[in-house]
Amino acid sequence: MTTPSTGTAGATPVPSGFAVSERTARLCAETALFMRDHVLSLVSHDLRGPLNAIHSWAYVLERKLDANDPNSQRAVTGIRNGVEQQVKLLETIVDATRAETKSLALAFAPFSLHPLLDETVDEVRSGLARTRGVEVTVESHLATEQLNGDRERLAAALWLMLAFAVEASTEGATVTLAARADATRWYATVTFNQDVAALNDPAAPHLLEAFARKQACEPREAKRIAWVFALCKRVAEAHGGNFEQSDAPESEAVTLALHVPLSATTAT
Repeated sequence: MTTPSTGTAGATPVPSGFAVSERTARLCAETALFMRDHVLSLVSHDLRGPLNAIHSWAYVLERKLDANDPNSQRAVTGIRNGVEQQVKLLETIVDATRAETKSLALAFAPFSLHPLLDETVDEVRSGLARTRGVEVTVESHLATEQLNGDRERLAAALWLMLAFAVEASTEGATVTLAARADATRWYATVTFNQDVAALNDPAAPHLLEAFARKQACEPREAKRIAWVFALCKRVAEAHGGNFEQSDAPESEAVTLALHVPLSATTAT
Protein backbone atom coordinates (compact mmCIF):
# COMPACT_ATOMS: atom_id res chain seq x y z
CA MET A 1 0.00 0.00 0.00
CA THR A 2 1.20 3.49 -0.81
CA THR A 3 0.78 6.18 1.81
CA PRO A 4 1.97 9.78 1.93
CA SER A 5 5.72 9.70 2.40
CA THR A 6 8.58 12.14 2.74
CA GLY A 7 11.59 10.56 1.15
CA THR A 8 11.14 6.95 2.21
CA ALA A 9 13.32 4.74 0.02
CA GLY A 10 11.28 2.91 -2.58
CA ALA A 11 8.03 4.70 -1.77
CA THR A 12 5.75 5.68 -4.63
CA PRO A 13 5.45 9.48 -4.97
CA VAL A 14 2.04 10.64 -3.78
CA PRO A 15 0.67 13.79 -5.43
CA SER A 16 -0.27 16.72 -3.24
CA GLY A 17 -3.79 16.39 -1.89
CA PHE A 18 -3.92 12.58 -2.03
CA ALA A 19 -4.83 11.40 1.44
CA VAL A 20 -5.53 7.82 2.45
CA SER A 21 -8.45 7.59 4.85
CA GLU A 22 -8.43 5.23 7.80
CA ARG A 23 -11.10 3.12 6.13
CA THR A 24 -9.13 2.90 2.87
CA ALA A 25 -5.98 1.91 4.78
CA ARG A 26 -7.91 -0.87 6.50
CA LEU A 27 -9.33 -2.11 3.20
CA CYS A 28 -5.84 -2.19 1.70
CA ALA A 29 -4.60 -4.24 4.65
CA GLU A 30 -7.49 -6.70 4.28
CA THR A 31 -6.80 -6.99 0.56
CA ALA A 32 -3.17 -7.88 1.30
CA LEU A 33 -4.17 -10.44 3.96
CA PHE A 34 -6.61 -12.27 1.72
CA MET A 35 -4.11 -12.18 -1.15
CA ARG A 36 -1.42 -13.75 1.04
CA ASP A 37 -3.74 -16.57 2.04
CA HIS A 38 -4.83 -17.08 -1.57
CA VAL A 39 -1.23 -17.40 -2.75
CA LEU A 40 -0.40 -19.81 0.07
CA SER A 41 -3.42 -21.89 -0.88
CA LEU A 42 -2.24 -22.05 -4.50
CA VAL A 43 1.27 -23.00 -3.40
CA SER A 44 -0.05 -25.79 -1.20
CA HIS A 45 -2.37 -27.12 -3.91
CA ASP A 46 0.06 -26.86 -6.82
CA LEU A 47 2.97 -28.48 -4.97
CA ARG A 48 1.07 -31.46 -3.60
CA GLY A 49 0.31 -32.90 -7.04
CA PRO A 50 3.96 -33.15 -8.19
CA LEU A 51 5.09 -34.30 -4.75
CA ASN A 52 2.52 -37.10 -4.70
CA ALA A 53 3.64 -38.15 -8.18
CA ILE A 54 7.31 -38.21 -7.16
CA HIS A 55 6.43 -40.24 -4.08
CA SER A 56 4.50 -42.79 -6.16
CA TRP A 57 7.24 -43.12 -8.75
CA ALA A 58 9.78 -43.66 -5.99
CA TYR A 59 7.91 -46.82 -4.97
CA VAL A 60 7.79 -47.94 -8.62
CA LEU A 61 11.54 -47.46 -8.92
CA GLU A 62 12.14 -49.30 -5.67
CA ARG A 63 10.42 -52.42 -7.02
CA LYS A 64 12.38 -52.22 -10.27
CA LEU A 65 15.82 -51.76 -8.72
CA ASP A 66 18.05 -54.44 -7.29
CA ALA A 67 17.09 -54.92 -3.66
CA ASN A 68 20.67 -55.95 -2.92
CA ASP A 69 22.14 -52.71 -4.30
CA PRO A 70 22.54 -50.44 -1.25
CA ASN A 71 23.26 -47.33 -3.33
CA SER A 72 20.04 -47.68 -5.34
CA GLN A 73 17.97 -48.34 -2.25
CA ARG A 74 19.59 -45.40 -0.45
CA ALA A 75 18.77 -43.13 -3.41
CA VAL A 76 15.11 -44.17 -3.45
CA THR A 77 14.85 -43.73 0.31
CA GLY A 78 16.35 -40.26 -0.06
CA ILE A 79 13.73 -39.34 -2.67
CA ARG A 80 10.87 -40.51 -0.45
CA ASN A 81 12.28 -38.75 2.61
CA GLY A 82 12.71 -35.53 0.65
CA VAL A 83 9.09 -35.64 -0.50
CA GLU A 84 7.86 -36.30 3.03
CA GLN A 85 9.87 -33.35 4.32
CA GLN A 86 8.33 -31.06 1.71
CA VAL A 87 4.82 -32.24 2.57
CA LYS A 88 5.54 -31.63 6.26
CA LEU A 89 6.72 -28.10 5.46
CA LEU A 90 3.46 -27.46 3.62
CA GLU A 91 1.48 -28.68 6.61
CA THR A 92 3.47 -26.87 9.30
CA ILE A 93 4.20 -23.60 7.50
CA VAL A 94 1.79 -23.00 4.63
CA ASP A 95 -1.37 -24.66 5.97
CA ALA A 96 -0.76 -23.51 9.55
CA THR A 97 -0.31 -19.91 8.40
CA ARG A 98 -3.71 -20.02 6.69
CA ALA A 99 -5.49 -21.72 9.60
CA GLU A 100 -6.61 -18.54 11.37
CA THR A 101 -8.21 -17.01 8.28
CA LYS A 102 -9.33 -20.17 6.49
CA SER A 103 -12.86 -19.78 7.86
CA LEU A 104 -14.34 -16.39 7.06
CA ALA A 105 -16.40 -14.98 9.92
CA LEU A 106 -19.54 -13.20 8.72
CA ALA A 107 -22.00 -10.95 10.55
CA PHE A 108 -25.35 -11.50 8.84
CA ALA A 109 -27.98 -8.78 8.93
CA PRO A 110 -30.42 -7.30 6.39
CA PHE A 111 -29.33 -4.01 4.78
CA SER A 112 -30.29 -1.81 1.84
CA LEU A 113 -28.12 -2.21 -1.24
CA HIS A 114 -28.44 1.28 -2.72
CA PRO A 115 -26.74 3.09 0.20
CA LEU A 116 -23.94 0.50 0.12
CA LEU A 117 -23.23 1.41 -3.51
CA ASP A 118 -23.29 5.15 -2.80
CA GLU A 119 -20.93 4.94 0.16
CA THR A 120 -18.44 2.66 -1.58
CA VAL A 121 -18.36 4.67 -4.79
CA ASP A 122 -17.89 7.90 -2.80
CA GLU A 123 -14.93 6.33 -0.98
CA VAL A 124 -13.21 5.50 -4.26
CA ARG A 125 -14.15 8.75 -6.00
CA SER A 126 -13.00 11.05 -3.22
CA GLY A 127 -9.61 9.38 -2.89
CA LEU A 128 -7.88 7.44 -5.63
CA ALA A 129 -10.18 8.22 -8.57
CA ARG A 130 -10.07 11.98 -8.12
CA THR A 131 -6.29 11.96 -7.72
CA ARG A 132 -5.77 9.86 -10.84
CA GLY A 133 -8.30 11.76 -12.91
CA VAL A 134 -10.56 8.75 -13.47
CA GLU A 135 -14.34 9.07 -13.52
CA VAL A 136 -16.50 6.50 -11.74
CA THR A 137 -20.07 6.27 -13.00
CA VAL A 138 -22.95 4.22 -11.61
CA GLU A 139 -25.71 2.54 -13.58
CA SER A 140 -28.01 1.31 -10.85
CA HIS A 141 -31.39 -0.32 -11.23
CA LEU A 142 -31.76 -0.75 -7.51
CA ALA A 143 -34.60 0.78 -5.51
CA THR A 144 -35.36 -0.54 -2.04
CA GLU A 145 -33.84 -4.03 -2.41
CA GLN A 146 -32.25 -5.51 0.68
CA LEU A 147 -29.70 -8.26 1.12
CA ASN A 148 -29.20 -10.45 4.17
CA GLY A 149 -25.43 -10.67 4.53
CA ASP A 150 -22.29 -9.12 5.93
CA ARG A 151 -22.46 -5.50 4.79
CA GLU A 152 -18.85 -4.63 5.61
CA ARG A 153 -17.42 -7.68 3.82
CA LEU A 154 -19.47 -7.02 0.71
CA ALA A 155 -18.51 -3.33 0.77
CA ALA A 156 -14.85 -4.36 0.92
CA ALA A 157 -15.26 -6.62 -2.12
CA LEU A 158 -16.99 -3.89 -4.10
CA TRP A 159 -14.36 -1.33 -3.06
CA LEU A 160 -11.55 -3.58 -4.26
CA MET A 161 -13.20 -4.12 -7.64
CA LEU A 162 -13.52 -0.36 -8.13
CA ALA A 163 -10.06 0.46 -6.76
CA PHE A 164 -8.37 -1.99 -9.12
CA ALA A 165 -10.36 -0.67 -12.07
CA VAL A 166 -9.27 2.89 -11.28
CA GLU A 167 -5.61 1.89 -10.95
CA ALA A 168 -5.79 0.06 -14.29
CA SER A 169 -7.32 3.05 -16.09
CA THR A 170 -5.62 5.96 -17.81
CA GLU A 171 -6.24 9.55 -16.82
CA GLY A 172 -9.57 10.72 -18.24
CA ALA A 173 -10.96 7.20 -18.51
CA THR A 174 -14.28 6.03 -17.08
CA VAL A 175 -14.97 3.11 -14.76
CA THR A 176 -18.59 1.94 -14.73
CA LEU A 177 -20.38 0.14 -11.93
CA ALA A 178 -23.63 -1.52 -12.99
CA ALA A 179 -25.89 -2.86 -10.26
CA ARG A 180 -29.21 -4.67 -10.35
CA ALA A 181 -31.17 -7.32 -8.49
CA ASP A 182 -33.71 -9.90 -9.53
CA ALA A 183 -35.98 -11.95 -7.33
CA THR A 184 -33.13 -13.89 -5.74
CA ARG A 185 -29.71 -12.32 -6.43
CA TRP A 186 -27.74 -9.07 -6.43
CA TYR A 187 -25.46 -8.41 -9.40
CA ALA A 188 -22.63 -5.86 -9.32
CA THR A 189 -20.41 -5.51 -12.41
CA VAL A 190 -17.43 -3.18 -12.82
CA THR A 191 -16.35 -2.46 -16.41
CA PHE A 192 -13.19 -0.63 -17.50
CA ASN A 193 -10.50 -0.58 -20.19
CA GLN A 194 -7.39 -2.08 -18.65
CA ASP A 195 -4.11 -0.31 -19.42
CA VAL A 196 -1.00 -2.15 -18.20
CA ALA A 197 1.13 0.99 -18.28
CA ALA A 198 -1.32 2.86 -16.06
CA LEU A 199 -1.61 -0.08 -13.67
CA ASN A 200 2.16 -0.26 -13.18
CA ASP A 201 3.14 3.41 -13.59
CA PRO A 202 5.59 4.05 -10.71
CA ALA A 203 4.90 7.79 -10.85
CA ALA A 204 1.15 7.39 -10.28
CA PRO A 205 -0.46 6.99 -6.85
CA HIS A 206 -1.35 3.40 -5.98
CA LEU A 207 -3.20 1.70 -3.15
CA LEU A 208 -2.57 -1.89 -4.25
CA GLU A 209 0.84 -3.51 -3.90
CA ALA A 210 3.19 -3.49 -6.88
CA PHE A 211 3.67 -7.26 -7.14
CA ALA A 212 -0.10 -7.79 -7.07
CA ARG A 213 -0.64 -5.30 -9.88
CA LYS A 214 2.11 -6.91 -11.93
CA GLN A 215 0.72 -10.42 -11.41
CA ALA A 216 -2.75 -9.25 -12.45
CA CYS A 217 -1.35 -8.53 -15.93
CA GLU A 218 0.05 -12.02 -16.40
CA PRO A 219 -1.81 -14.86 -18.19
CA ARG A 220 -4.08 -16.86 -15.90
CA GLU A 221 -5.02 -20.51 -15.90
CA ALA A 222 -8.64 -21.29 -16.73
CA LYS A 223 -11.08 -20.16 -14.03
CA ARG A 224 -8.34 -18.72 -11.82
CA ILE A 225 -8.54 -15.10 -10.75
CA ALA A 226 -5.71 -12.63 -10.28
CA TRP A 227 -4.30 -12.85 -6.76
CA VAL A 228 -5.41 -9.34 -5.87
CA PHE A 229 -9.10 -10.37 -6.08
CA ALA A 230 -8.84 -13.09 -3.44
CA LEU A 231 -10.94 -11.02 -1.04
CA CYS A 232 -13.72 -10.67 -3.63
CA LYS A 233 -13.75 -14.40 -4.29
CA ARG A 234 -13.76 -15.40 -0.62
CA VAL A 235 -16.49 -12.93 0.33
CA ALA A 236 -18.71 -13.92 -2.59
CA GLU A 237 -18.37 -17.64 -1.96
CA ALA A 238 -18.89 -17.20 1.78
CA HIS A 239 -22.28 -15.68 0.93
CA GLY A 240 -23.15 -18.52 -1.44
CA GLY A 241 -22.36 -16.37 -4.49
CA ASN A 242 -19.48 -16.06 -6.92
CA PHE A 243 -16.92 -13.63 -8.32
CA GLU A 244 -15.78 -13.58 -11.96
CA GLN A 245 -12.94 -11.81 -13.75
CA SER A 246 -13.02 -11.63 -17.52
CA ASP A 247 -10.02 -11.96 -19.81
CA ALA A 248 -9.51 -9.26 -22.42
CA PRO A 249 -6.64 -8.03 -24.59
CA GLU A 250 -4.87 -4.78 -23.75
CA SER A 251 -7.11 -1.68 -23.95
CA GLU A 252 -10.31 -3.72 -24.36
CA ALA A 253 -13.13 -3.83 -21.83
CA VAL A 254 -12.57 -5.93 -18.73
CA THR A 255 -15.37 -6.91 -16.37
CA LEU A 256 -15.33 -7.83 -12.69
CA ALA A 257 -18.61 -9.36 -11.56
CA LEU A 258 -19.95 -10.07 -8.07
CA HIS A 259 -23.14 -12.14 -7.75
CA VAL A 260 -24.65 -12.75 -4.31
CA PRO A 261 -28.01 -14.22 -3.23
CA LEU A 262 -30.30 -11.67 -1.58
CA SER A 263 -31.02 -14.12 1.20
CA ALA A 264 -27.44 -15.25 1.63
CA THR A 265 -26.56 -17.90 4.18
CA THR A 266 -23.04 -18.67 5.23
CA ALA A 267 -21.19 -21.12 2.99
CA THR A 268 -18.06 -21.44 5.15
